[in-house]
Amino acid sequence: MPGFALGARRPVRMIPHKHVVDGRRVRYAVSENARAHGPEGPGSEPIWAVNLHGYFAGGGMYWRESSNLAEALGWRVLNPSLPGFAGSDPLPWERVNIAEIADVVVHLLDKVGAERAVLLGHSMGGAVAVQFADSHPERVLGIVYRDGAATPGWKHRRGLIVSLLAPVLPDMAGVADLLVAAILDTPDLLVGRRLASTVRGLWPDARRNLRSMGRTLPVGSMLMAMDLRAEVERIVGRGIPILPVWGCFDRIVSPDTAREFADLTGIDVVWVPGGHSWMLPRPQGQADILRHLRRGREFVADVVERRAQLLEAESAAARAPATGAAAASPVVGGATPPAVGGATASSIRLVR
Repeated sequence: MPGFALGARRPVRMIPHKHVVDGRRVRYAVSENARAHGPEGPGSEPIWAVNLHGYFAGGGMYWRESSNLAEALGWRVLNPSLPGFAGSDPLPWERVNIAEIADVVVHLLDKVGAERAVLLGHSMGGAVAVQFADSHPERVLGIVYRDGAATPGWKHRRGLIVSLLAPVLPDMAGVADLLVAAILDTPDLLVGRRLASTVRGLWPDARRNLRSMGRTLPVGSMLMAMDLRAEVERIVGRGIPILPVWGCFDRIVSPDTAREFADLTGIDVVWVPGGHSWMLPRPQGQADILRHLRRGREFVADVVERRAQLLEAESAAARAPATGAAAASPVVGGATPPAVGGATASSIRLVR
């Protein structure tokens, strides 16, 4: 199969696999474009991306989107189903934390031979991306942070339901509002001209999650207690490119959370039409952002530049004598934050 040129139009399938990490099965898929290459041309290392799903979802729900990314950008794409979701075995309850989940992604990248990658993190996956980047900055080319749950603003629920229930059921008011928000967000999954294919893409992982709902509850509890603001600040300080993207009608991780993230990072949010899971019924949307929107193109350029810096540092470390190897560490840290940080907030119309 030839290398994939930018903008090439041919279908790229996602091929499912299973891998065992610490005795537990993890389901994942990899784009079939095995001969894809990097921006330097044929024979160069391809750019990898990891598509990290949200809570009560699975990697299979994002296959159509990842296929579009592989086809349009020439990237190789890895879609994991994180522990406890979509048929992947859960972590023991005492090990359910964001660092352990991120460590599973490390194992999968090692399995497919990807030294570094772009992380696309949606909702809970955004928190996993932040934790991964904080723990392994040298392996991250950039983060597309999508309606993410790494900062705590989304847990501070407001509105009519909270106002009515808080005086009598204070512990349940926020949970009830979140449940209603999830129900109201559902119709956004059913828009577009390809309803049947959307349902077919969502149902297998949704069915697996419904069958094993109890295994995901510890992860939900973890999310409710999590606050990764310090990790986000460290990532920004290291100059890792970040592109925040948010559905303007998101009721689950609200626009207030988007503004919280923008204030924390100094990076304006790209607003897109849709709810919390805008990318599922519009699987071409993320590729369109990265190819056609100025902010998206700047992010891709920053990713390519960071990749070149990491490869050069790695090469320098290999050339250095043993006594100087430590001084030539391939970690690129403390760099000037990427240009996208000062860009103007944008809105786009996704091509349907």
